[in-house]
Amino acid sequence: MRIHVINPNTTASMTDKIGACASRVAAGNTQIHVSQPDSGPVSIESHFDEAISAVGVLEEIRRGEAMGMDAYIIACFGDPGLLAARELTRAPVIGIAEAGFHLSTLISTRFSVVTTLQRTAIIAEHLLDQYGFRDHCRRVRATDLPVLELENPAGNAYQALLEECRQAKDNDGIGAIVLGCGGMADLTERLTLDLGMPVIEGVSAAVKLAESLVLLGLGTSKHGDLAFPRPKPFVGRFADWGN
Repeated sequence: MRIHVINPNTTASMTDKIGACASRVAAGNTQIHVSQPDSGPVSIESHFDEAISAVGVLEEIRRGEAMGMDAYIIACFGDPGLLAARELTRAPVIGIAEAGFHLSTLISTRFSVVTTLQRTAIIAEHLLDQYGFRDHCRRVRATDLPVLELENPAGNAYQALLEECRQAKDNDGIGAIVLGCGGMADLTERLTLDLGMPVIEGVSAAVKLAESLVLLGLGTSKHGDLAFPRPKPFVGRFADWGN
């Protein structure tokens, strides 16, 4: 089984971190292929960033199709380009926010999300509504850490994140915490130990869901709105996307 894990931003250190996390939890016969777009934002912290990065995600899906990948993971908590990506392939495509939400409801009745900037907390709230998890989530909490601060070993990102998680544990009436950024993928075990409660990050969750779907023979439905896009000409920089 080959799973293509896509970091939608262009920061190589984060891509490496995400790939290491995915490889660590993958089954022995699962090959993890990790990549990032050739161009786009170095971090994704706004609707604008998501829109630009979604094009890069779709380019990576096309490359993956040429390589015969069995499943795809979009490793940004905004799940940029998720539905469009599903239109391009019969393979399962999983966003890490969606994966984290799903798994949290299997081990708790209520969860909170702890993410980076306050504006991305609002984006996470939109996803909760879109995916139908609003009633399961008590609160989306923001640390106000820029995403790239998670890549700074000399910074205080972990302590800020741990403190916000403790506030969620003590005050939100929850049983689990979902981490709201792909750049937090390497912090799950440490946070779980320090907090004494389940902490879920979406990269690991998405890998195991992808493996399950592939083994069950379940791919993206091509009946309905996720069917392949209708052929039509494209012009300008996207001319090679048309047919």
